[in-house]
Amino acid sequence: MNKTVLALLAFATLTAFSAGFANSQVVLAPTSPQIGSSNPVSAQPLVPRPTTKPCTVKLFSNLAFEGFTPASFGYTPPAGCPGPWAKVVFTADFTVTAGVQYDRTAAFYLGHANIFYGTTAEPGASFSPSWHVERDVTDLSAIFKSDQVGEANLGNLVNSTYTGIIYANAALEFYPSNFTNPAPRVPDMVVPVNGTGGDAGTLNTTSSTISQALNLPENVEAVYLDVIAQNQSNDEFFYFDVPSNEANNLLSFGGTAFRETEITLDGNPAGVAPVYPWIFTGGIDPYLWRPIPANQTLDFKAYRVNLTPFAGMLADGQTHTVALSVFNANSYFLATANLLVYLDHRSQKVTGGVEENTLSAAPTPQTQENISFNAATGDYTGTLSVTSTRQFTIRGYVDTSQGRVETTLDEKVDFSNTQQVDVNPTTDSPDTQNIQQLTTVDAHVTTRRGQIASTSEERYVYPLKINYTFAYNTAGAYYYQNTSVDQQYKLTKMQRLFGMRPLTSRTFEETQSQDDLNLNTFAPSNTNSSQTYRYNDSLGNCYSETLTSASNVLTDATSRCSH
Repeated sequence: MNKTVLALLAFATLTAFSAGFANSQVVLAPTSPQIGSSNPVSAQPLVPRPTTKPCTVKLFSNLAFEGFTPASFGYTPPAGCPGPWAKVVFTADFTVTAGVQYDRTAAFYLGHANIFYGTTAEPGASFSPSWHVERDVTDLSAIFKSDQVGEANLGNLVNSTYTGIIYANAALEFYPSNFTNPAPRVPDMVVPVNGTGGDAGTLNTTSSTISQALNLPENVEAVYLDVIAQNQSNDEFFYFDVPSNEANNLLSFGGTAFRETEITLDGNPAGVAPVYPWIFTGGIDPYLWRPIPANQTLDFKAYRVNLTPFAGMLADGQTHTVALSVFNANSYFLATANLLVYLDHRSQKVTGGVEENTLSAAPTPQTQENISFNAATGDYTGTLSVTSTRQFTIRGYVDTSQGRVETTLDEKVDFSNTQQVDVNPTTDSPDTQNIQQLTTVDAHVTTRRGQIASTSEERYVYPLKINYTFAYNTAGAYYYQNTSVDQQYKLTKMQRLFGMRPLTSRTFEETQSQDDLNLNTFAPSNTNSSQTYRYNDSLGNCYSETLTSASNVLTDATSRCSH
């Protein structure tokens, strides 16, 4: 290859590289929090819009959820905005009538592909919460090109006790592309991976799976899997779980606090997705989350698993099966995923294969226990921990119309959960369980196209700290709990071509909340919370917002930006 062609190819690659990076990462649009309100509010920014005039397609309006039968709706592509689109934005508005109601899971699908996943806010006797969510769904453009049947799954029990009815509106906004708002490259196919009912599947144990048979075209070039695994039922507070031999003593579930989502192709290990410790608006203490819910509570972020090293294998014309499970699931997790497939448009058939895969079939968590029992008082005190480390390399290649593309994924996944406990399972003394949990993922991807090599790095960090005390006595003289929570989400991305100055971005989200709750009167006190969301990148984009609350109303919203 001569130097001129190589330079032009490098320039084209870098341009697409930068455009894709900026398109997926720019975060500029502010929210509009209302001081003095108890309505759910997030420091997370709205989705930035292109400057073109959008076409809006309503999916449903004022839809009532007061049962467990999913609601169907129809979708037709916008005639006035035929695509390709610069961006597609999903928006939804929710309201729960005043009364008594649990937090509920909201999952919306088109053609069984998940387009939104989150949970709802809990109402009060005289409090009817309403909130807005939106997300960039441009990567799902393939399913928006044709008529689809949609499903809104928001199971909600309504009876004489649980009276809150949930209402929702949802729409898609389609922004046409032009010279200043180009359409990004998007997946050519979106393949839903769900349970047998066509939506999120239930994972009760480590061996439970949801799966999808794949019959992909023979020109697959790149593949990703967007995964959501939601902690439910016995697993809702999995971060409090302890080794099974201490479960009865510490009044907790056994099996340890370690959870991890495993991805397989044809039964063989293919990827790992960490489990984010989502806390719902009824979690631990409902007053902790009014008006500021925990991170992502109302709008979950999927974790993207890079399966591109397997693209050549998936393009062999044979049927393959992708499946996912949650290690240590304990009745239960809900899981849904979208497989995103990119095709080689200049070739009807590619060849390739997997050259190296050192990912083991299952993690091997390690536990340490230092618990002592006081026979005189009946107290169990001390510390216990569970840790896991996974480090692996997966390498594969595809011979495309533009030559061989080799993708190497080097990844390390670390998990630790340490608990300090002081529990008496038989007497009225206060019980304390304080946890510090940390999940980190370091993923390094090298993509080599002939003489051109690009690298991308992602570092995810999920810290969670909870201090929890519960006290009671049989006479009912006192019955309270004290809770403080510090939850964070950190994501650093870097992309580099030819050793040039890398493109970088940093996202930081933190929610801190505390409350003292008298469970005799269900009255909160000393209640306050804050949430900060920050984003900046090497292209000069910046966003920063901090919200604070006291006594369950928003007290301040501060926006500032710094690099």
